[in-house]
Amino acid sequence: MRAKSLGRYIVADPKICHGEPVFRGTRILVADVLEQVASGMVWEAIIDEWRGALTKEAIAEAVRIAREMLVTHASELVTETVGL
Repeated sequence: MRAKSLGRYIVADPKICHGEPVFRGTRILVADVLEQVASGMVWEAIIDEWRGALTKEAIAEAVRIAREMLVTHASELVTETVGL
Protein backbone atom coordinates (compact mmCIF):
# COMPACT_ATOMS: atom_id res chain seq x y z
CA MET A 1 0.00 0.00 0.00
CA ARG A 2 1.22 3.48 -0.82
CA ALA A 3 0.88 6.65 1.18
CA LYS A 4 -2.51 8.32 0.84
CA SER A 5 -3.27 11.97 1.27
CA LEU A 6 -6.50 12.34 3.24
CA GLY A 7 -6.40 16.11 3.07
CA ARG A 8 -4.00 19.00 3.01
CA TYR A 9 -2.71 18.20 6.52
CA ILE A 10 -3.45 14.50 7.01
CA VAL A 11 -1.81 11.44 5.45
CA ALA A 12 -1.85 7.68 5.93
CA ASP A 13 1.40 5.90 5.10
CA PRO A 14 1.96 2.23 5.94
CA LYS A 15 5.57 3.10 6.78
CA ILE A 16 4.50 5.62 9.45
CA CYS A 17 2.59 4.56 12.57
CA HIS A 18 1.34 1.36 10.89
CA GLY A 19 -0.67 3.35 8.35
CA GLU A 20 -2.80 5.18 10.91
CA PRO A 21 -3.72 8.74 9.85
CA VAL A 22 -1.12 11.26 11.02
CA PHE A 23 -0.54 14.94 10.47
CA ARG A 24 1.71 15.51 7.45
CA GLY A 25 5.40 15.66 8.34
CA THR A 26 4.83 14.31 11.87
CA ARG A 27 4.09 11.09 13.71
CA ILE A 28 1.23 12.74 15.56
CA LEU A 29 -1.79 10.47 15.32
CA VAL A 30 -4.99 12.18 14.23
CA ALA A 31 -6.87 9.95 16.69
CA ASP A 32 -4.83 11.34 19.60
CA VAL A 33 -5.63 14.92 18.65
CA LEU A 34 -9.32 14.13 18.12
CA GLU A 35 -9.35 12.61 21.61
CA GLN A 36 -7.94 15.86 22.98
CA VAL A 37 -10.60 17.86 21.13
CA ALA A 38 -13.33 15.53 22.41
CA SER A 39 -12.10 15.92 25.98
CA GLY A 40 -12.63 19.67 25.68
CA MET A 41 -9.04 20.80 25.37
CA VAL A 42 -8.69 24.27 23.89
CA TRP A 43 -7.07 24.09 20.46
CA GLU A 44 -4.30 26.47 21.48
CA ALA A 45 -3.42 24.09 24.33
CA ILE A 46 -3.34 21.18 21.91
CA ILE A 47 -0.98 23.12 19.64
CA ASP A 48 1.22 23.98 22.63
CA GLU A 49 1.26 20.36 23.82
CA TRP A 50 2.52 19.25 20.41
CA ARG A 51 5.14 22.03 20.50
CA GLY A 52 3.68 23.93 17.57
CA ALA A 53 3.83 20.99 15.16
CA LEU A 54 0.11 21.46 14.48
CA THR A 55 -1.96 24.41 13.35
CA LYS A 56 -5.59 25.34 13.93
CA GLU A 57 -6.18 24.58 10.26
CA ALA A 58 -4.78 21.06 10.65
CA ILE A 59 -6.97 20.39 13.70
CA ALA A 60 -10.01 21.80 11.88
CA GLU A 61 -9.34 19.47 8.96
CA ALA A 62 -9.19 16.48 11.31
CA VAL A 63 -12.50 17.47 12.90
CA ARG A 64 -14.10 18.04 9.49
CA ILE A 65 -12.95 14.65 8.17
CA ALA A 66 -14.13 12.91 11.35
CA ARG A 67 -17.53 14.57 10.99
CA GLU A 68 -17.79 13.55 7.32
CA MET A 69 -16.92 9.95 8.19
CA LEU A 70 -19.51 9.88 10.99
CA VAL A 71 -22.24 11.29 8.77
CA THR A 72 -21.33 9.03 5.85
CA HIS A 73 -21.04 5.84 7.91
CA ALA A 74 -23.55 6.48 10.72
CA SER A 75 -25.90 3.71 9.59
CA GLU A 76 -23.04 1.19 9.78
CA LEU A 77 -22.24 2.26 13.34
CA VAL A 78 -25.72 1.78 14.78
CA THR A 79 -25.70 -1.33 16.94
CA GLU A 80 -29.20 -1.08 18.39
CA THR A 81 -32.25 1.09 18.13
CA VAL A 82 -33.18 3.28 21.03
CA GLY A 83 -36.79 4.13 21.79
CA LEU A 84 -37.20 7.87 22.09
